[in-house]
Amino acid sequence: MKKIAVFCGSSLGFSEVYKNDAIKLGTYFADNKISLVYGGGKIGMMGALADSILKKNGEVIGVIPGLLRHEEVAHSNISEMIVTKTMSDRKVTISKLVDGYIALPGGFGTLDEIFEALTLSQLGIEQKPVGILNTNGFFNHLIKQLAVMVAEGYLKESNKNMLITADSVEELITKMNTYKAPKITKVINKIVS
Repeated sequence: MKKIAVFCGSSLGFSEVYKNDAIKLGTYFADNKISLVYGGGKIGMMGALADSILKKNGEVIGVIPGLLRHEEVAHSNISEMIVTKTMSDRKVTISKLVDGYIALPGGFGTLDEIFEALTLSQLGIEQKPVGILNTNGFFNHLIKQLAVMVAEGYLKESNKNMLITADSVEELITKMNTYKAPKITKVINKIVS
């Protein structure tokens, strides 16, 4: 994978462990010549991630809707900033640029973006790996909720398994690099086992 989208918070949260893993991920990207595509902010998790890559002369591409350009405090030192008209345009632009997706801790926006990527995979529109870095068990309850959705008949096990999870950067990237998308016979979610 040459370009990976990372979705994460514009806040750092209450524990340094989250920021530290964002920096680890950014360092890994820079050391392995992986370009970051992200929300374009210079604050919070987004800023920590981008700065760690820039510190090692890596490539950072921001994609930010015009309405958030000032609210999110756009990063002025990144390699490239793409300004879109809407939030929806932002997601489409990111999708066209990347080979895979990763979620770090964040809020509603992070969940929206990672679930849209999963939905595109579920429908067979994309076949890119979608992963979460489960720092400090941040996503444990989300992972459990997906199991509830399977148990209650709202999600197929094969679709749940499209979400790649790992507790370390190296494990996550290894899993994403070896990911094989399920074969889909129809858009109505019939996956061949």
